Amino acid sequence: MIQGKFMTHEAEVTRVSTGLPGLDEVIDCLRIGDNVVWRVDHVDDYQRFIDSFVQAAVARNRSIIYLRFGHHAPLVEAGPNVRVVHLDALIGFEAFTEHVYRLITDHGRGAFYVFDCLSDLLENWATDLMVGNLFRVVCPYLFELDTVAYFGLLNDRHSHTTVARIRETTQVLIDVRRTASECHVQPVKVWRRQSPTMFLPHRHRGHRFEPVIDSSDATRVQTALQPDHSQGPQRQLDYWDTLFLEAARQLERPDDEKGQAAQVERLCRVLLGRDERILGLARRFFRLEDLMAIRARVIGSGYIGGKAAGMLLARRILLDADANTWEEHLEPHDSFFLGTDVYYSFLVHNGLWPLLMRQHEPEGYYSEGRALHARMLKGELPEETRLELARMLDYFGQYPILVRSSSLLEDGFGNAFAGKYDSVFLVNQGAPEERLAKLEEAIRQVFASTMGEDALVYRQQRGLDGMEEPMALLLQRVNGRYHGRHYLPDAAGVGVSRNIFTWDPQMDPAAGMARLVVGLGTRAVDRNDDDHACVVPLDHPEKRPFRDDEDAMRFSQHQADTLDVTDNVLTSIPLRQLAPLDADMERILGWCGEQDREAVRRAREHGLTPPWRISFAPLLSRTRFVPLMQQLLGTLEATYEYPVDVEFTVHIGLEGQPSFNLVQCRPLQTLGQNRPVTVPEAVSNDRLLLATQGHFMGGSMDQPIHRVIRVDGGRYSALTSHQKFAVARLVGQVNRAMKNRDDCPTLLIGPGRWGTSTPELGVPIRFADISRMAVLMEVAELGGGVVPDLSYGSHFFQDLVESRIAYVAVRPHDRHTDYHPEWLNRAPREVIDEDALDGLDADVLASITVHDVAGVGLRLVADVVSQRLVCYQEGK
Repeated sequence: MIQGKFMTHEAEVTRVSTGLPGLDEVIDCLRIGDNVVWRVDHVDDYQRFIDSFVQAAVARNRSIIYLRFGHHAPLVEAGPNVRVVHLDALIGFEAFTEHVYRLITDHGRGAFYVFDCLSDLLENWATDLMVGNLFRVVCPYLFELDTVAYFGLLNDRHSHTTVARIRETTQVLIDVRRTASECHVQPVKVWRRQSPTMFLPHRHRGHRFEPVIDSSDATRVQTALQPDHSQGPQRQLDYWDTLFLEAARQLERPDDEKGQAAQVERLCRVLLGRDERILGLARRFFRLEDLMAIRARVIGSGYIGGKAAGMLLARRILLDADANTWEEHLEPHDSFFLGTDVYYSFLVHNGLWPLLMRQHEPEGYYSEGRALHARMLKGELPEETRLELARMLDYFGQYPILVRSSSLLEDGFGNAFAGKYDSVFLVNQGAPEERLAKLEEAIRQVFASTMGEDALVYRQQRGLDGMEEPMALLLQRVNGRYHGRHYLPDAAGVGVSRNIFTWDPQMDPAAGMARLVVGLGTRAVDRNDDDHACVVPLDHPEKRPFRDDEDAMRFSQHQADTLDVTDNVLTSIPLRQLAPLDADMERILGWCGEQDREAVRRAREHGLTPPWRISFAPLLSRTRFVPLMQQLLGTLEATYEYPVDVEFTVHIGLEGQPSFNLVQCRPLQTLGQNRPVTVPEAVSNDRLLLATQGHFMGGSMDQPIHRVIRVDGGRYSALTSHQKFAVARLVGQVNRAMKNRDDCPTLLIGPGRWGTSTPELGVPIRFADISRMAVLMEVAELGGGVVPDLSYGSHFFQDLVESRIAYVAVRPHDRHTDYHPEWLNRAPREVIDEDALDGLDADVLASITVHDVAGVGLRLVADVVSQRLVCYQEGK
């Protein structure tokens, strides 16, 4: 017990009356700090005990806070010393619990609380696991603040597991049961108090509570109070399970269309999330048996998250639209889903809820987020979750697994969260215990990524920092084949139904595009410093954005990502090492690449493996890949009524026939709306910063520029590696000092590639370091063949378009480029804030200049149709 200053007068001060002297005698009164759970058959019985408690507390001048959220009639009326607080459980577990937590914090020590019947939360949260989690969060906090609180539970609504957790946490648990003529009260737990008759059933007669002390009498009483088992074992199940038992019974009535539709609506809302546009599509395409099949693969309970919902919905849409085509060319999935309730249970189980509440405060958003990230990496999963994960591993055997984030808001309309949360490949080799330990480690890593800096910046920047964002997981078998010690898919890629990187006037943005790689799809979605995916406009699949064959070879894929089943790691190997693995690998490369005859001859003369240029030309020209991809993207865009972005792997049959494993589908984030803009035909050099043909993305733009930040390529090249990282940190500090990007639209110019992990190839910033920029420009001025890379379809691209950051690649020596950085020398320079300069040497400072161009009329104008972009000073 927490006694503190009350220890001197313990008997007088820490004892609290229930308002019923007879009951006070049975349990030796309540104590300050007690949480009292009343387990009743009917809310009316809970009401009777509340009335006495409130009257006694008001008489002692205690403050009563009544938390009203149930569907039943109100239990307490507002009055002197009695405050009624209305709560909405539909806002979700996290937001609801935070509201209660803040309320308790605001009222401080000594207030008394009455909660509505907790069982009513089941209608909103669909699982009594979360009711138990609420109690495990709130009860210790109430105890800490010297309160007394009443809670109600209905006897037949909760699983034994949930009741056990509540019993373990609370200080007092009392059963109230009725026969036809009597009411019996039986204390089940009274912390640190006991008597010979305390835990016997007591007849409640007026103000008297008489213990049943005769064993024969007790047997008759207990028999009469025995619960009704006529409805079967579901009374001991979690409410979540009873929902699906009812749905299963509905499946046995296929002619009841109204009943089936009602169950579909109900299950969509407890499984798929809250995005009304996604829910609208789900109602149209998911049948009740589809939702029951999803439930069969859910570990835990709760939402399966946006990524999982999008993948499943896209598959259903395609099969409904053209079953003949997609039953042949779309591979079935056998994914599992870790529900969002597991994420919350993980936080509660590891005592992290108080830390999460501090992270929700503005002053703790980042600092407490870092602390949470570290603690989550060391947390433990609840034992019941571990058991289910072990069964899943038995199903997959030793096939590699991908543990993917699938948060509540992820991959919805307007919020892709691309690359913000971790995904982890598990090679899944070794003994069962070792594989389970690696899986748990991966789950902790993805959970912790919710508190990564990029994720926190993203949520804050998009106004999502106050919204509930629990993490679910999509657990997928990695599609592929074994080639010796290496496991990899034949090919993988990203497809988008709207191509806003149309570098040729003949290309139609509505035709879509694909970004393809050999091996794991990591190189299609993540920006690589030394490699390039194959970008394919689907209306002109033979065209590439290269000047000549040398560029085509240079800017193609040279490495493949694979899973090494011997060393149990994700690795990258040169493509030339793939072909010798086995004959099947050489056959696959024959569909994905080309070999120059002369290069083959020279290689064989020297006993070397002939080089492959990964162009996917055979797959694109000799198979149905292109029309199938066009059909896939077109069907999904038409159904979503919005451009889409998909991720997929490709399995190439013996005759080259492609089949797709669709692993992700989400609404595509785009910058421009392809609206007409006017690009000036001729601008004099004294007013021109840049004119270029193509090599930009973001659609049509007309963007005023008020500030230009430039990292000089020559000065940057001369810096040490340590100094180059210092440049990245300084850019990040300047970025974070900008309060509103729209008030001061900024153009950021730098050498090589922004966001590279290798400082010799560009400035090694993270996305959080450039999140408030309006336009990002990469200039090929580092030498050594380092060129900007559009990386269309990558997570870096998603970051840019979702944050409304336009992108321009500048190749100064290209005949279609006219670049005049010296124009900036005429613009006033800004002084960088002194705090950002602390500890930086002169060479680092000299490499960065900040120019104030707010008053000179600098504009960046681009037209997606003509593929012309001009950044210029408007004429006077």
